[in-house]
Amino acid sequence: MKNNRIINTVFVFAAIATSTLASCEDPNSPGVEYMPDMYRSPAIETYVDYVYTDSMSARLPVANTIARGYKPYPFENTLEGYEESGQKLKIPFKITDEMLAKGGALYASFCKHCHGPKGQGKGSINHPAYSAVPSYTDETKNRRGGRSMSELEPGHIYHVIMYGLNAMGPHAAQLNEEERWKIIAYVQTLQGKNKTEESDNSDAVVTAD
Repeated sequence: MKNNRIINTVFVFAAIATSTLASCEDPNSPGVEYMPDMYRSPAIETYVDYVYTDSMSARLPVANTIARGYKPYPFENTLEGYEESGQKLKIPFKITDEMLAKGGALYASFCKHCHGPKGQGKGSINHPAYSAVPSYTDETKNRRGGRSMSELEPGHIYHVIMYGLNAMGPHAAQLNEEERWKIIAYVQTLQGKNKTEESDNSDAVVTAD
């Protein structure tokens, strides 16, 4: 009996010594963790079916969920949506030389290759599908909605950036809301319009990033 007590005592001291020495190896170690699952949760792999019967671990959002910071674009990709966008959307800030410079840089990256450096429609792409891009100063009323390129309102251009038109593809995924408006402000100068024009309908500005 006495020997068992001695053996138990030795094991206890050995365990304490082992834990102490192990914790001393790393000065940043917190030592022995008690119930680590309470604060160190196991990783859940994405797209792995665990216990959900309707979907994987990447859960589907609730119906009609809108991501934080996301503002839906309410105008459909139709002629009616195009016309409504042209009527309701205005440039939401006072245009400055600095913003025009940024808009010009964005235009050079995303538009110049088709629309030309000065908006004259003579870009660097020579493919036949892009050979008939009209000038922004063109007054021929043969564009969408029976208007000329020079008559396009900011909302019309915004709608085309969102959805694309003819050979031009949509650029909604490449440009955020602010960048779209900066390009539009710059395009307005290529149309010969007043660059200091300020919108009085900023509440109507919407986006779909």
